[in-house]
Amino acid sequence: MGLMADATEGFELLAGLRELAKYLAEELDMCHDPKLIPGLARQYRETMCKIDELEGGADDDGEIAAIIIRNRQPGAD
Repeated sequence: MGLMADATEGFELLAGLRELAKYLAEELDMCHDPKLIPGLARQYRETMCKIDELEGGADDDGEIAAIIIRNRQPGAD
């Protein structure tokens, strides 16, 4: 597959994950069973992490990210 097909699939995945996150948030808000809340919360957290990763916000190497962020700030040495 080419880059456009990969990008399209990525956008579809991101849209699906956003819908899932919305659904899980609604389920958490309406849930009255204390036994179900931890599982829903875990699914919601993992879904949000995956969304963040797909949007480019996740970085496996925090030290490198910290250097890049520091260097982007005005007046950085």
